[in-house]
Amino acid sequence: MSLFVLSQVLVGVALCSDIISFQFKKRAHIISCLFASCILISLHFICLGHWTAACLGILAASRFLVSLFSTSRVVMLFFMGMAILASILTYEGLLSILGCGGSLFGTVASFSKDDKLLRQLMLIGTILWLVHNIIAGSPGAVVVEIFFICSNLVGYFRYYIRPARQALS
Repeated sequence: MSLFVLSQVLVGVALCSDIISFQFKKRAHIISCLFASCILISLHFICLGHWTAACLGILAASRFLVSLFSTSRVVMLFFMGMAILASILTYEGLLSILGCGGSLFGTVASFSKDDKLLRQLMLIGTILWLVHNIIAGSPGAVVVEIFFICSNLVGYFRYYIRPARQALS
């Protein structure tokens, strides 16, 4: 099996975790699914030789794990600084800039105490990662981000838009 095929298999498994992540209401369940997905996506980028994305994915997995136990702004700022540092040390041009931007939005989102804000910020970060993955040439990662966006929007609708509409009726 080639590294490219292996990378696409790994990202396919990550897709399953991403799809279910935003169908949960509890922040801890969302974050746990995202942790698993980040590990798999990092391995995917290692197979493709995209080191900024791989480092940011490993950092994101660590960040999600820590954010299960702390929403401290100091810890959040530490992870933001680490994302910037990792992006500088592994700089690959536009891919690094997009990945770093996506990571920064994801960091603020994962330390948000409110799942509504978490969903909104993750949407912005995911759009940046979608553009990154298109440029990086990973069809599986593009599909993951599209499904992640759709899952996030479905969950947002279920928990925030539909109940508000029903309250008005």
